Amino acid sequence: MRRLSLVLILSVAAFGRADTFYPMLMSVAPVAVQAGATTECEVRSRYSMAGAYKVFVTGDGVTGEVDSRKLDPKTPNAKGPTDRLKVRFRVSPDALPGPREVRIAGSLGVSTVGQIVVVRDPIIREAANNDTMKTAQPVTLPATLCGAFEKKEDVDFFKFQASAGQALTFHVRCQRLEDKIHDLQEHADPILTLRNASGTVVAVNDNYFFADPLLHYKVRTAGEYYLEIRDVRYGGNADWQYCIEASDRPFVTNVHPMRVAPGVATKLELVGFNLPADKTATLTVPPNTPDGLQWFVLDLPGGQKSNIVPVVVSRLPAVPSVIATDKTHPVTVPCGISGRIEAEGDANRYSFEAKAGEQFAFEVIARAHQSAMDPVLRILNEKGDRLVENDDYRDRFVHADSRIESWTAPANGKYIIEIRDAHERGGPAFVYFLKVARAEPGFTLELDTDKTLLAPGTSSAIFVRATRHNGFSGEVQLAVDGLPPGLTAMCGRILPTGKDGCILLKAAADAKIGAWEIRVTGTGRHARSWKSFSAITATARPLQEIYMPGGGRYHWAVDTHVVSVGDLHDIRSVRLSTHEVELKPGESKRVDVTIERAPEFKGNLSLDVVYQHLGSVYGDSLPPGVTIDDKASQTVITGNQLTGYLTLKAAADAKPVDRQIVPVMAHVSINFVMKFTYCGDPLVVTVRRP
Repeated sequence: MRRLSLVLILSVAAFGRADTFYPMLMSVAPVAVQAGATTECEVRSRYSMAGAYKVFVTGDGVTGEVDSRKLDPKTPNAKGPTDRLKVRFRVSPDALPGPREVRIAGSLGVSTVGQIVVVRDPIIREAANNDTMKTAQPVTLPATLCGAFEKKEDVDFFKFQASAGQALTFHVRCQRLEDKIHDLQEHADPILTLRNASGTVVAVNDNYFFADPLLHYKVRTAGEYYLEIRDVRYGGNADWQYCIEASDRPFVTNVHPMRVAPGVATKLELVGFNLPADKTATLTVPPNTPDGLQWFVLDLPGGQKSNIVPVVVSRLPAVPSVIATDKTHPVTVPCGISGRIEAEGDANRYSFEAKAGEQFAFEVIARAHQSAMDPVLRILNEKGDRLVENDDYRDRFVHADSRIESWTAPANGKYIIEIRDAHERGGPAFVYFLKVARAEPGFTLELDTDKTLLAPGTSSAIFVRATRHNGFSGEVQLAVDGLPPGLTAMCGRILPTGKDGCILLKAAADAKIGAWEIRVTGTGRHARSWKSFSAITATARPLQEIYMPGGGRYHWAVDTHVVSVGDLHDIRSVRLSTHEVELKPGESKRVDVTIERAPEFKGNLSLDVVYQHLGSVYGDSLPPGVTIDDKASQTVITGNQLTGYLTLKAAADAKPVDRQIVPVMAHVSINFVMKFTYCGDPLVVTVRRP
C-alpha cells in the first residue's frame, strides 16, 4: 500500500507542472477527405502545434501539407491560434477508402493520433445554422456530409430530393473515429433519423457498427426528405466530428466466405444493401499479402466498385463453407474454416481426430472484423460433453471474439468444435473465420506507447510487453528498425520469467529536429527437441495512451510508433552515479540521480524504474525479485532541487540474472495521465548467487 500511496501523491503533486507540452490531437474538420482531390482541414489540438513541419498519414495515396502561414513561431507554447492548424490533404484517385491515422510533428515533438476518412463522393460541410427542419441545409446526393455536434442539444438537418424506388444508404463514422483520441474522455453516440416532407419519421438507426449508425431506406414516394443526426443523449462537443457517406450505390457489409488466400481468385457472396442481382464478386489479393485482417474494394457486376469490405487473408488449408447446421463436418488439422450462422439458434460443428496429450489452438475472427456475430467457442467430446468454452477472450483488452489456447486432448479419439452466436442470433451477416491448428509456442508484443519524444542530448524509454502463447517460456531479445543518423538504441530483453523489456533511445547532442516512424521487433527461441531450436520473430504493436474519465490510463492499438527530436525540454539531462549494479539476494544498493533543469523550469518531477499509474504497472524490466526500497529512496524532486536517489533491493529468494537493462526515469507530468519521460544512460542490473 505504501508504494501505491506514494505513486498517487507523486501524480497529484506533479500534475500540471510541465512547462513543455506536445500536441494532443482532438479532431480534424472536416473529418473526411475526397479521393482524387485536395481538402483543406482544420486540425485541432490540446497544446500548441507551433513549429509544425510534417504531417504523417498512414497507408498509401494520402499526403498532408502544413499551412505554415497560420503559425506563430515566436510563441511555441501559446494557446490561441497555435492549437488550430490548417492542413491540406492530397488524396490520389486510387487511394483506398476508409480511416487513416494522422499525426503532426512540430518543434516540441510528435503529436498523438488523430483520424481522417478517405471517401469517394464530394464533401459538404454543415452550414452554420442547420439545427431545425426549417433551416435544413439543402444537399444533392451522392455526397459525404461532414459536421460536428458543436454544443449541447445540437441537431443537424440536411434536406434532399429522392425518387420513388431509390434505395439510399447512409453510413456514419463518428464514435469509431474517437477511440484513438487521447484526451476525448466522453465519446459521441450518434443516432440517424430520416423524415419525409411532413416531418414523419420513415426510418431510424442507432447502433449498427458499434455505436455508429447505418441506415438503409428504399424510397416509396418521390419528394423532399430530411436527414437528422444528433447525439442520442443530446450531448455536444466541438470535437465530436462525423461524416455521413450518403449514396444509392451498393453497400457491402460482409462477404462469405470471409477468408481469402493470397494469389488465389476467390468467389465471394455479398452481404449488404442495394446489391446487384448477381450478389457475387471475385477477389484476388496479391501473393505477398500478409496474413491477417484486411480491407479491399471489390469489382461488382455492371462495372461498379464497392465500399471497403473486410476479409481475412490466410494461408491455412481451406475447409469448404458450411451451410448445413444439423451435421458435424470432419476437418483435418491445421485448417481455416469460413462459416456462417444461418439462422437463429443454429450452431456449426466440426470434428477432428486427436491423440492423448496433443495440444491445439482455436481462434474465431468475427466481431473484430465487422461481422454481426458475437461468437462462443466450445470443445466437446464425442458424446457431446463440454470440455472447454470461451466467449470473450482477454489479454490486455477484452475481445468479443473467442480463443482457446494450449488445449490438451485428454485421450485418443474424436473431438468436436462447436461455434454459435452468444445471443442465439443468425443471418447472412453472421460470418466467421475459425483457425484450427496444433499449439505452437510463440508470443506477441505491444509497445506501451506510440511515440518517443526526445531533444538533442536526451534519452527516453520504450517499454515492450510480451504476451506468451501456447507455452512459450523463452527469452525475447528486442530490436529497432528505422532509426535515422543521430539516434541510437540500447535494446534490452524480456526475461524468460518476465513479461516486460525496455529499449532506451538516445539523441546525440547534435541531433537534427525531425520525426520518423520506427519498428520494434523481438526474437526468441523455442526448443523443438533437446538439440533443435527454431527462431520466432514478432513485430510489436504500438498502443496509444488513452485518458479515461476519472483519471484512469487505458490503451488503444494504433498503426505506427513515431520517434521525434524537438526543441530542448524541461529536463536537459539525467545523470546516474553508476551504470552497473550487482546484487546478491537480500542486498541493497543505492543509485544517485542528478537532474539538469532548463533554467526556467521549477516544476516537480518523480524518479522511478517502473512505469506505473494509479498502482497499475505498465512496464517493469527489473529482474524478478528486485524492487525499489521506498523507505531508502528519494523519488520526489521539487522546486530547485537537482538530486534524488533510488535504492534497489534484491529479495532473499531472488534468482540469478545477468546484465538486465533497466531505465532510470524522471517523469514530468503534462496531465494526470500523460508524462514527459526523461532517462539517463541505461542501468545494467545483475543478480548474483550468494
